[in-house]
This record gives sequence, structure tokens and C-alpha cells, in this order.
Amino acid sequence: MDSEIDNYNSHLKGASAQEIIGFASTQFAGRIAFATSLGAEDQVLIEMIAGINPEMKIFTLDTGRLFQETYDLLDITNKKLGVSIEVCFPDALDVEEMVNTHGINLFYDNIENRKLCCFIRKTEPLSRALQGSDAWICGLRRDQSVTRQTVKAIEWDDIHKKIKVNPLVNWTLEQVWEYIHLHNIPYNTLHDKGYPSIGCLPCTRAILKGENIRSGRWWWEAPENRECGLHQK
Repeated sequence: MDSEIDNYNSHLKGASAQEIIGFASTQFAGRIAFATSLGAEDQVLIEMIAGINPEMKIFTLDTGRLFQETYDLLDITNKKLGVSIEVCFPDALDVEEMVNTHGINLFYDNIENRKLCCFIRKTEPLSRALQGSDAWICGLRRDQSVTRQTVKAIEWDDIHKKIKVNPLVNWTLEQVWEYIHLHNIPYNTLHDKGYPSIGCLPCTRAILKGENIRSGRWWWEAPENRECGLHQK
């Protein structure tokens, strides 16, 4: 598998985001999906996918703790970009047991509790949503955080045992916003209020000037721990 992925990355060296999406759509026709968090990068990818492969499965994870602005954007995106984003939910009994055992805001207590919450609300639903797919598209970029500096256009996801495709791997944040404004793509209004990276409401804060764009996610933890489990290798 490593040699196959190396060949993919060699073939896509210097390729545009659209070319990477087109290649992956052909290579994994009918067996690829896009998991969107409705962040700025993902809004760019939805617009591209809608024009390249409108039949591709697009889904999002509703953890039950999202911002209202995120729900509003989901509705607007479906209508404006002409897509139908599937909404996936965590297992209600698992959430109920977790909350009644560890508390409603368990994630603030320790890393183990936070990772448990992320697993139940995000990682497990993602695994279910990816069933039947051999590859999935993500909005990862290298300059997002210290945990993502080695990301490649095509990777092997050892957690879900699937190919992971990152079309925007080489994009800067400035390029993302230039594309959004150029194509009039809807985006989360929280971005205008100091939230460059948006997840669940209790685990996301606005950032200060000069802070890394991911520093508002799980801000009470060390930077090297700030992943939810969806993208760890």
C-alpha cells in the first residue's frame, strides 16, 4: 500500500486541488466520500466537488454540541451549492451513558475524558458513515497546526483502513479565503468573529491576534494533543 500511495503522490505532484479531486473521483469511483466539518476549507471543497462529481457522498457529523451558526450554514450550503449533505449522529445510548457516568462537560476534566467524548460523538459516527467507501476526502492543510505539518495529498488512514485524500494540503489560509470570496461561497459567520477553526461549542473559542489558527480548539490542552482522533495516524 505504501508504494501505491507513493505512486499516487508522485503522479499528483504539482496538481491543483481540482485535479486531485478529479483523480480521486476516478480512481475510487463510487467508493469515495467527503466528510465535511463545514469549516472554511471544507466549504471550498464542497463547491469544487459539486462541480466535479456532484454524485459524491457528502456528509457531516452532528455531535449534538455544535454552534447554531454551524447548523445555519448547513442549511444555507445545501440550498446555495445545490448539494444534499447527509447528517450523521452519534449513538444516543453511548452519549447517554457517557454523560451520566462522567458528567455533561467531562472533556474539561482530563485528556482521557475529552478523547472519549470525541470518540463517541465523532470518531465512531465517522467510521459508520465511511462504511462502503475505500477513500475519503478531507480539508487538511499543512500549515493548520503542528500536528498536520507532514500531511500529504494522498495518505493511508490506519484508523479507518482507507485512503485519505487532502486536496488542499498545500493551500495557505489566504488562498482559502480568496477562493471563498471569488466564488461567493457561504461560510460560517463565526469566522468573522475570531473563530478560524470551529468544532463543538464548548471546545472552541475565538483566538487572539498572533495565535495559531488551531489554538482555539481544546485550548486547555498542549498543542500536540489537539486532535479529536479523526486524523491521527
